[in-house]
Parts: sequence; C-alpha cells; structure tokens
Amino acid sequence: MELIHLPLINSILNFIATILLTIGFILIKSGKKEQHQKVMWAAFSVSGLFLINYLVFHYQVGSVKFMGEGLIRPIYFTILITHIILAAAIVPMILLTLTRAIKKNFVLHRKIAKITWPLWMYVSVTGVIIYLFMHFTGSYDLLG
Repeated sequence: MELIHLPLINSILNFIATILLTIGFILIKSGKKEQHQKVMWAAFSVSGLFLINYLVFHYQVGSVKFMGEGLIRPIYFTILITHIILAAAIVPMILLTLTRAIKKNFVLHRKIAKITWPLWMYVSVTGVIIYLFMHFTGSYDLLG
C-alpha cells in the first residue's frame, strides 16, 4: 500500500466509525444493551485503527499543505482547528467512558457518554469532511 492511499483509508475508517456510533446510539435508546456494547467496541476498534493509520501517515509525510483558496480557506481551517482540539480531548474521554462501562458503573458511564458521544461523532464526521476538502482542492496531489 502506498502513502497516497492512507488519507482515503482514514476517511473510510472515520465514516465507518460514524455509522457505528449512530447505530450504537440507536441501540442503547432502544434498550438493546448487549448489541450496543458490541457496536461501541467496534467503533472503538475502528477509531483505534484510524489513529494508528493517521500517526503512520503523518510520521512519514509530516503535514500536508491545504491548497484551497478564497472563502474555502477560513471554513476549512475553522473545521480543522475544532477537529484537532476535540480529537485530542476525545481520546481520554472515550477511554473513561469505556472504563466505566467495563466496570459496570452505568450511572457514571451514561453521564460521561452524553458528552463523549456527540464529541466523538463530531470528530468522526469532521475527519471525513477534512479529507474531502483536502482531496477536492488537490492538497494530496503532491503525495502521488
């Protein structure tokens, strides 16, 4: 696999995580706790694969310059900055949320999950959006 493919793979992993997070939310609201647990572990695993892939890509490539011009630049950078800040914050929150579920402390699990889930969703969705911005502005073209 070539480096040029890693951003697309990362975007697909983020998209899958978004779908799994949505399914997990629907399952828990429907009272299907066991299915919810399995889907959330899958979301955690997919997000973990994303993080590994992301780190490998940026370790080898460094940063990739955004080539978009005009009004799209401030839009992109607003999304990117919020994405980066929340991506850094979400990792310990996900771990805490999962730890509370593993320990069967569901009162505290629900309390943090109400914060973790929407932030995790935001990070997953904006990850895909960032990829699309980079792809359609030709920002990845120098990699291939």
